[in-house]
Amino acid sequence: MAKGLRAAGPAATERPLMAYVGTFSSPLKDMLPTQVDLPPGNGRGIHTFRVDRKTGALTAAGDYPLGTSPSCLVVNEAGTRLYSANETDRVGADKQGTVSAFAIDPSDGQLKLLNTVPAGGAGPTYVSIHPTGRFLLVANYFGGSVSVMPILEDGRLGEASDTKVDEGPIGPTKATHAPEGSFAISGHDRTHAHMIEADPSGRFVLHVDLGLDKIYVWKFDAKTGTLHANDPAGVDLPPGDGPRHFHFHPEGRWFYSIQEEGSTIALFDYDSEAGSLKPRQTISTLPPSFTGSNFCSEILVSADGRFVYAGNRLHDSIGIFAIGDDGTLSYVGEEWTRGNYPRSFNFDPTGNFLYCCNQRADHVTVFKVDKATGKLDFTDQYVPVGNPSMITFLDLAKVD
Repeated sequence: MAKGLRAAGPAATERPLMAYVGTFSSPLKDMLPTQVDLPPGNGRGIHTFRVDRKTGALTAAGDYPLGTSPSCLVVNEAGTRLYSANETDRVGADKQGTVSAFAIDPSDGQLKLLNTVPAGGAGPTYVSIHPTGRFLLVANYFGGSVSVMPILEDGRLGEASDTKVDEGPIGPTKATHAPEGSFAISGHDRTHAHMIEADPSGRFVLHVDLGLDKIYVWKFDAKTGTLHANDPAGVDLPPGDGPRHFHFHPEGRWFYSIQEEGSTIALFDYDSEAGSLKPRQTISTLPPSFTGSNFCSEILVSADGRFVYAGNRLHDSIGIFAIGDDGTLSYVGEEWTRGNYPRSFNFDPTGNFLYCCNQRADHVTVFKVDKATGKLDFTDQYVPVGNPSMITFLDLAKVD
C-alpha cells in the first residue's frame, strides 16, 4: 500500500470520494489556424465534486478559480497533492505555459495552491507523475517539448531538471488511415508533444508527438531527473495519423496508442527490458460505415485488462473493444457520449462508473460500466461544467 494511504475501515464512507475536473478557463492569445478544438474558455479553473459511491452522482463542492486553463490534472499516490498543466502561453519572453502544485485538505478535498512554475514550453497539455513520486512529467503541446519537474519534499515543484525539444520532418495533413471524406487536420503544422508517461517500471519514459507521427522512448535517470536517448529512440506511426494518447495494459507487455487524425488504435508489444515497441495491429475507432471527419481523443484500458475504450470527437462516441488473449482488439460496440466533443473520460476508483468530459457541450456525463461485456449504460446524469477537459478521482477515506 502506498505511503500516506490506509486501508478502508468501518468509517470509510465518513470522508468522501472526490472528483476534480480540469477545464479550459481562458483561450490562448495566439491560437493556431489548425487548433480546431479550443473552446471559448467557459470553465472557472479546477472544479471539485463529491461522488456518490452507489449511484456515481456528482455534487458540486466548490472550485479553485484559475484563468490559465488547467486542462490536465494528476493526484499523487499518497492523495496529498494535485498537479495541473495550465495550457497557456503567456509566461516570459519565450511565452511558456505553467504547471501548478496544490495541497489537498484530507477532510474535504479542497485545494490550496503551493506554487506555480514555468512548464518548459508553451501550452502544456499533459502531466503525469513518475513512479518514484519525485518527478512531474510534462508534455508541452504548443512548444513541441517535454519537461521533467522535480517534486520537492513539501510537494512544491522545482524548476525543470530537463527539457527536450522535438525535432524532425512534419507529417502530411492527410492521414494514412483517415476515413473517406475526412478533413480532420489538427496538428500537422509543427511539432506537438501531446502526452508523456513512464512505463510501469519507471526505467523508461515515453512521449508522443502528434505532428511528427512519432512515439519517443527515453531512458530515465531517477537520480538527476533527466531523459536520455534510448536505442531504439522510438517508433514511427503511419504518416499523418497523429498519435495523441496511449495506455499500457495492466500486465505491462501491451501498449495501445490512439491516433487523433487517423482515427485508429495501434497495438504494440512492449519489451520492458529494452524499452522498445513492436507494432502488431491497427484497428479503426469508428464503425465500418463511418465517413467524414473525426478527431480521436482519449484511450483507456480497463483495470481488469479486458477492454479498451476509445474517444471519438465529432462522432461523439466511446468505442469499446475487447482484448484477446494475445492483446489484439475486437470491436464490441460504441456508446454516444450525450454531448459534443468528448475530450477525455475516466473511471471512478471502483471501475463501476465512467465519466465523460464533453468539452463543447459544457457538461460531464456519467455511465454505468458492465464489467462482463464492457458496455456502457447512461445514468441520465448531466453535470454542468464549462469546457471540461479531464476528470480525476481521490478517495479521502484512504488518505492518512
